[in-house]
Amino acid sequence: MKIKTYTCVILFAGLILSFVLAPCLVAQEGQEKKQSEAVYIPKEVKDVLQAGMDNREARLDIPFTVFKHLYLPARENMHSIFFFKVKNSDLGFAPLAPIGGTPEKTEGQTAQETAAPQLQSKAHCFLLFNQLDGDLVKEIYIPVQLQADGSSYNPDEEGIYTTGYPLPSGKYLLSMAITSLELEKIGTQYLEFTIPDPAAFTDTLETTPIFFAKELNRMSSAEMKAEIHKDYFTYAVLQITPNLDSVFHQGDNLDIFFFIFGAQPNEANQFDIEANYSVMKDDEAIIKFAGTKYEAPIISQPLPLKKTVIIQTQEGDQVSEKKEQKDLDPGAYTLNIELKCNLSGKTATKSIDFTVETE
Repeated sequence: MKIKTYTCVILFAGLILSFVLAPCLVAQEGQEKKQSEAVYIPKEVKDVLQAGMDNREARLDIPFTVFKHLYLPARENMHSIFFFKVKNSDLGFAPLAPIGGTPEKTEGQTAQETAAPQLQSKAHCFLLFNQLDGDLVKEIYIPVQLQADGSSYNPDEEGIYTTGYPLPSGKYLLSMAITSLELEKIGTQYLEFTIPDPAAFTDTLETTPIFFAKELNRMSSAEMKAEIHKDYFTYAVLQITPNLDSVFHQGDNLDIFFFIFGAQPNEANQFDIEANYSVMKDDEAIIKFAGTKYEAPIISQPLPLKKTVIIQTQEGDQVSEKKEQKDLDPGAYTLNIELKCNLSGKTATKSIDFTVETE
């Protein structure tokens, strides 16, 4: 189900809040109990990961880059999302062998489509989390099974992939490995990242990293284990395709997504949050949106990129004016966001840059 309209977004924000966030709205008492963790990373892979930890020295048997980290509240901890890039040729895509030999041409297929079978990549992904300001060590194994359309496959294309895992607040080192099935090729990368403590925001509002969403889809159920996805990530029962380069075309909407920490609920556990959005070009406000109120601290808000212009016409001595909505001109802009919790008086101001291009 695609979520497009403002009403659907508000209703769905409430669903997400009840599904994953309720325990995150209050400070947790005490420390998380230590638990013995199962070992998921083979020794030969862990040895390679640990050898490069001190200097963050990557091994490039399978070259890839971890380039972005997002986080959003989860039921008990914070759901971290990691973005990485890897070239198609380095993932070893090969034709997906059909059962029983070569498939026959089906009705409606062109000769080119028949000659370009589906491609498949199988590999292993290992994540090793070391808490730099604590003693948490976590190992994760994710089987990699990807498919590509043979008719449009480009071995030199670099795909964007995501994976995610919930972790408590703290400073971490992610040691990540992608390996071939027999472990003869091992690629590694390292990323330091920080997850804030929601209970620390007592005097001000703060937000998770603000990003633009290309598409939001509701899944039938939440994923219960770590997975690898191409171009999108999952959060609770949402499948989210982000706009990572923050580039839009004339006539598009800005669909922003973020969570607010530090807001105070009332006795009925409802919030009274006000947001004022404006699109800035240099120091000039090109668009000012009407203030919006929210009863939940998770924000998924579409903002149309339309500016109001005044058109003057003259007939004889009579001058008349009318207002029209026009698309933003191509160029670089900044979205300013002013937030206020009306129950506590806490405020915050955030901004995120974006670019408008012609079709």
